[in-house]
Amino acid sequence: MKDSKEKNAGFEPYVLGLVCNWCTYAGADMAGTSRIQYPPNLRLVRVMCTSRLDPTFVIRGLELGADGVLVSGCHPGDCHYVNGNYKTERRMYLLRELIQQAGLEPERIRLEWISASEGSKLAEVMKDYVNVLKKIGPNPLRNSREKHHVDEKDLFGKELK
Repeated sequence: MKDSKEKNAGFEPYVLGLVCNWCTYAGADMAGTSRIQYPPNLRLVRVMCTSRLDPTFVIRGLELGADGVLVSGCHPGDCHYVNGNYKTERRMYLLRELIQQAGLEPERIRLEWISASEGSKLAEVMKDYVNVLKKIGPNPLRNSREKHHVDEKDLFGKELK
């Protein structure tokens, strides 16, 4: 355990956030305008609904060097697209199983429901998630390359407007 802590000393995880336009993205905006402090390890990619996320986007984010992927959207029952977040929940469960089969820690993928008014919850989730990822250590898929900051072009093949 001590060797793991020493090996990960100074490690700052890179978190890719794939977030809902209507809730979590607005919550991140609220956190910023309210000056709520949270770790700067998060790079947000906004999608209209988390149900729009193809699971390969999450895998691609990990493959390109993200240490963790946060998928976050509206609370169940509050989805602007009726039942999108229920579909996301099922997909993320299966995706965690898949990456565990591939030899990665399932904790590298996290699903959270954060509404537009919950900027403080986003801050708490990020603090906790960064601590979890620090304990796990760097993504083994990126140990042969420099840290790659994943963005829309990497995931979708084009920049989103």
